[in-house]
Formats: sequence, structure tokens, C-alpha cells
Amino acid sequence: MKFRFLSLTLLLLLSLGATAQQMHSSNALLDSAFRLAVWTIDHNTHDGIIHAGGGYGGEWTRDCAINSWNALSLLRPEVAEKSLWSVTENGARIGHQYWDKIIWVIAAYNHYQTTGDTVFLRKAYRCSRTTMEELERLCFDSTYGLFMGPAVFQDGIAGYDEPVYDPAKWDDSYVLHHPHSDSTRCLSTNAVYYRAYCCLDMMARILEEPPAISVSFLEKALRLAKNIEKHFYRPDCHKFYYLIDHKGAPHDYQEGLGVAFALLFNLVPVDESLEVIANTYVTAHGIPCVYPSFPRNTPDKPGRHNLMIWPHINGFYGSACASQGAWKSFYFELESMADLAVNRGKGDFYEIYTVDGEPSGGWQCGALWDIKEHQTWCATGFLRMVLNHVFGIEPFAGGLMLTPHGMQDGSTVRLENLHYRDANLTIEVNGCGDKIKSCDIQNLQETVRIPQEHCRHLVIPSILKGEVLVRITLE
Repeated sequence: MKFRFLSLTLLLLLSLGATAQQMHSSNALLDSAFRLAVWTIDHNTHDGIIHAGGGYGGEWTRDCAINSWNALSLLRPEVAEKSLWSVTENGARIGHQYWDKIIWVIAAYNHYQTTGDTVFLRKAYRCSRTTMEELERLCFDSTYGLFMGPAVFQDGIAGYDEPVYDPAKWDDSYVLHHPHSDSTRCLSTNAVYYRAYCCLDMMARILEEPPAISVSFLEKALRLAKNIEKHFYRPDCHKFYYLIDHKGAPHDYQEGLGVAFALLFNLVPVDESLEVIANTYVTAHGIPCVYPSFPRNTPDKPGRHNLMIWPHINGFYGSACASQGAWKSFYFELESMADLAVNRGKGDFYEIYTVDGEPSGGWQCGALWDIKEHQTWCATGFLRMVLNHVFGIEPFAGGLMLTPHGMQDGSTVRLENLHYRDANLTIEVNGCGDKIKSCDIQNLQETVRIPQEHCRHLVIPSILKGEVLVRITLE
């Protein structure tokens, strides 16, 4: 893929410190996007708290959670922890916009897995459990067995068709000001609740909470999964409905983030995930927010939360494709995100792009909204795909499990200056594939070499200290 290096990008790269994480490969576009993404998270960190990006502060629960889950807990654990607590009510319950704030639980559990901090886990469990119990009372619809409220992150009314959108309030952008939005049931929101239940169950088991609590969370997760499949999944075409409105009518739109979460959390019926991916609409620059366009929108005035590219969604969808073995789709989203930032964005992870790949704020309430630059969750969405799948990094309390897939062309790729616990890791991956042909870990400080051959996973124990070099060759 041809691209141009622009002066802004070069300035950003030069501003990176010598200890910042870096990626080196034969793909200069991906390397440039990686360095830009690392710069973006550091640029948006203020007083130890991650901010959403240009024009936004650090007050968004979903942003802090998504950014921590995507990359911050691994790359900047202190920032992740402070950011997560900053959006709670004194650590007692999760705060801010109610309908999708439960995503905090997923990020908190991932943070424990990355850091192994049981003190954090115990406090996070109490906060998560209290919040879940409150939301069950306020938002659970026993008729459908689903949670009510808008879609994850979509607080703008541009993300909804009638009757959720009330034409009489055409000039009011906030979704909850439209009378029936709080009684919708959305795919992405319920998928997040499902995963939060699973994380609560695992938290309880680790902390050895009373068995009845742990079983209860697991049972609730399984019941919710069945109801998601019952009410949202369409086996005739291997697609999902976007939402069920207050009248009980399903909306036959594709919600990009909902599809991504359904795949990522294995809510798709067994052996049908690749069919879902094959039937998912993707533009020339990646999966759109909501497809198709609502009747009130036009090609020259695309809805802000409708047929537009929000790169943080692309990061989750690419990750979901990788989790299901759809590597062609994964690499497409990875390259597309890099191109949007480095080329289309001229060295910037913008918040939204048109389906033609141009930065835009999108239309809402009859006006074209401002373009927002330096968006953190776009940067961490890209980092998620690289760290979790190219290098295959999956944290757990006892270390890092590596299941890399490598570069699409099989060329060598290196990750440098990954500070993990008391070690500074360099990870080198050669080849492309699902199986490890050979690998070794060299602890340069203690001159210890741990060779392994013909395995599916490589574990880097958390006890390693100092400079560590990991070399992996894939079949």
C-alpha cells in the first residue's frame, strides 16, 4: 500500500522518548501508525488520567474503560488504574452515563489480569458488584430478559432511527431527551452486560467469595446469552438486529460495535462466526458504525452515528475477526486503521471518518459537527490489534501468554520496550500462522534461556526481571 510521510507525522515520531514502545517491521505504514498511537496516549494523559482526546476531557467512563482494556493496562498501568478509579463515585460504584458504564467491569478484570494486583481486584469487585445490582434493579427488562438503554457509546441521537428518534425533537442531540430511548434494548449494551457478568464470576472465584454469588453471576451470564441469541440473532441470514424498540419491533440495521462484541464474546452460535463475518457489511475503509443509512440522512449529509467510520469500532471488529480466525478481515481492518490515521488523517487519529475516508464530525440535528483530533480510543484500538493479535499478547495474573499470528506477509516484526512488571521485553515474531514452530526466552540479566518447540502458546512468567528477549518462529 502506497502512502506518504507527512511532516506532522515525522514531528510526532521524533517527539517519542527513547523508552517508548516501538514496533519495527517491513511495513512502514504500520510502524508509523504504531508510533503515532503511542504518542497519542501519552499526549492525552494529564495529571495521570487518560483523556478522550482533542476537545474532550477524562470524564467518560466508557472511554477510560475501553482505553484501559485495549492497551493502557499493559502499556501504562498506573495511568489505567488512576483513570478507572477517576470515573467511579469514590470507588464505591461506577459513575456517569448509566447505560453502558458496566463496561468498566471488563476493563477492571483485565487490569487485574495484567498487573496481578489483588488489592485492586478486591476493591474493583465490590464496586462492580454494587453497580451491577443497582443496574439490575433499574434497567433489566424481565419480559425480554435483556437490559434496557441506548447502545454502547452512542449518546447522540444520530445513531437511531424512528421511533427511538423523535422528529419533533430534531434539534436535540442527547439520546435520553428522546422519550423512548431508555426503553430500547441494544445488541452492544447487552453483549457488554454478558461479559461483565462473566468477569464478575471470575473475580468472585479468584477472591473466594461465597459460591452462591459466583454461581449466580455465571447463571445470569448464560441466561443473558440465550436471550441475546433469541432476540437479536437472525439464523436465516447470519446477522444480528441492532435493537428492539419500546414497541417490541426489531430494527434491521447492522451495529458495528454490537457485531464486534457478539463475536469477541463468543455470543454467535457455535460454528457460525465465519458466516456472520462473511455477511457483515464493510466499507472500503472498514466497518461502519451503523448500516445502512437512515431515511433522514443523505450521502452528502451522513449521520454522525450512522454510516460513518469510527475507528475504535474498527479496532474491536478487527480483534473480533482475529478471535474467530478470520485473518483476512483482521489484516484489512488493521491496514485500514493505519491508513486512516497516517494518510487520510495526515498523521492524526481522528474521531470519525466518512465512508470515503475523509475526517469529519458527521451530521446531527441539522448541523455538521466539529472534527475531533487525537482520539485516544482510536489509537488504543489500533494498539489492541497489534498487541493482542500480531504479537498475540494475552495477560493473565501469572504472566503473559503469547499466541502471535505475525505479519500478513510472514516478515519479521519486533516490539521493543514493553515494560511488564519488573521486566523490559523485546518480542520478535518471524513468519505468519497459528502454530509456534520454535521459540526461546532469553533473560539477559540472569543469562537464562528457556527454549520451546512446536507449541500453541508461549508463556512469559511474571517473575522475570530485567532485559528479556523473546524470539518466536511461526509455522
